[in-house]
Amino acid sequence: MLSASSSTTPLAAPPFGPDDGTVAPWVVVASLPFAPEIVIPAVRHFAQLDLGMTRKYGFLPSFNQSFAVEGSPTGWWVSPYHFGIDQGPVVLMIENYLTGLLWDIMRHCSPVVTGLRRAGFTGGWL
Repeated sequence: MLSASSSTTPLAAPPFGPDDGTVAPWVVVASLPFAPEIVIPAVRHFAQLDLGMTRKYGFLPSFNQSFAVEGSPTGWWVSPYHFGIDQGPVVLMIENYLTGLLWDIMRHCSPVVTGLRRAGFTGGWL
């Protein structure tokens, strides 16, 4: 059993097992305001993989290049479905990256500010 104080702690696996290589492009895009220097090149790379970026519903929700699928146009697994719930964070975080609108609204929302302070958050914009 490893403890947090162990000096030889190996890299932790994701909570439900080892990482299987599946990537969700919408999650990457939703990270845009936090790390644009990483997200923008990643999105350009996804566009080269033809994951549906310019189609009606945007990127397909996930893919895994390490899972070969015979007969797939890409040769690897790509989710055949779209999920509308994926699109909300994408739209919101693109807007937030461009204008900061959502963070500005949050900073001026007294219930949010009060709740964060009651939860013990301090500093920054609080």
